[in-house]
Amino acid sequence: MSVRLSWKKLSSFQLIILGFLGVILIGMVLLLLPVSVKDGCGASIETALFTSTSAVCVTGLIMEDTATYWSGFGQAVILTLIQIGGLGIITVAAFFVMISGRKITLLQRSMLQESYSAIHIGGMIKMTGFIFKIALIAEASGALLMMPVFCGQYGFYGIWMSVFHSVSALCNAGFDIMGDKTGPFSSLTGYAVNPGIVIPVCLLIVIGGIGFFTWEDIAVNRLHFHRYRMQSKVVIVTTGVLILFPLLLLFVFEYSGNSGTERFFLSLFQAITPRTAGFNTASLSSLSDVGCMLLITLMMIGGSPGSTAGGLKTTTLAVLAATAFSVCRRKKNVYLFGRRVEDGTIRHAATLLLMYLTLPVICAAVISILENLPVGSCLFETASAIGTVGLSLGLTPSLGLLSHLILILLMFFGRVGGLTLIYAAINVTSAEVSQRPVEKIHVG
Repeated sequence: MSVRLSWKKLSSFQLIILGFLGVILIGMVLLLLPVSVKDGCGASIETALFTSTSAVCVTGLIMEDTATYWSGFGQAVILTLIQIGGLGIITVAAFFVMISGRKITLLQRSMLQESYSAIHIGGMIKMTGFIFKIALIAEASGALLMMPVFCGQYGFYGIWMSVFHSVSALCNAGFDIMGDKTGPFSSLTGYAVNPGIVIPVCLLIVIGGIGFFTWEDIAVNRLHFHRYRMQSKVVIVTTGVLILFPLLLLFVFEYSGNSGTERFFLSLFQAITPRTAGFNTASLSSLSDVGCMLLITLMMIGGSPGSTAGGLKTTTLAVLAATAFSVCRRKKNVYLFGRRVEDGTIRHAATLLLMYLTLPVICAAVISILENLPVGSCLFETASAIGTVGLSLGLTPSLGLLSHLILILLMFFGRVGGLTLIYAAINVTSAEVSQRPVEKIHVG
């Protein structure tokens, strides 16, 4: 009885965090089994914990190459963790509760609301079913589109490769099993200009990163853009800009040694994958410093709320941009698509921006000191971790234990959400009933 009462005292934020921690630990234990590793000797605790965290947090940073180090069982464990982490631990748990015939409690609905970043608590059960439907259709379609290429090269094993990369792409995880085919840590570089792989992976990344609430809006209102919710409009427009603008920059200033078609495919993929998939079709070391900075920026921004992607989120960027525009025009309120943005939303956006600007920089500085590495290269790794991206300049496998722990914490922070962690740690329930005197302070 006392255990039940103690669970009831936990907030939805605390339960979400415990859920993620629980799945990470279960994944770590499974990856520690000798059967999970190809050599049969078992992985170290550090490797198992890092890999499990990266999979559940759908990041893609790895210490060991997935194809050459982990066995078929280990790869299946990683893919399961990716699927659970991508769709959301609370979503998966609620789905099994639904199919078992039990009712979803009010606390569970509240947890679903926080997990989906939903505005209202109503419709959470329907939304859970919709998420699984979209995910199943998208992953199956992506696998079928990639099968002609993979099966043509690797026979029946190509089916597993198609399924693995389809799930990894939709969940924006960035894990691949190409290491024993095109070289360890090679990702999809062997298919840089192959439309049979590039196009399905790009589409899956966008489908997973755009957010399931946006897809629900599209499913209900079809192509009638004016009927969409403000959030859906913001997500679609911001996502389009964040694909087209980097595509143009990369096409003009990078990959100059390639043909026009090759430059287009390389630029398209590298414009999409930093938000926040983690695959790559070109060596990141070949990018200029400006190109690396562009990728770091995209990794920080990430995907959209209620999606499989992490990062600052497209809506946060849009709110901050609209706020700056409003300030420049000396307007009292902030508007997006003819709707006023709440002051609380603006405060949340500013708080998230501060977190995503300070944490990766501080952690990069610490890792730079610990490992005696350039801080710019370390910033790329920390931005990739907190954005749950998985792109790497090749530093992660060679880092020490303390640096790996820093990246683990950043991955967890990026997937669970900074505000979720703060709300879980500081469980404030009392409302602010009084206001203190106002005094002006000049900024800027």
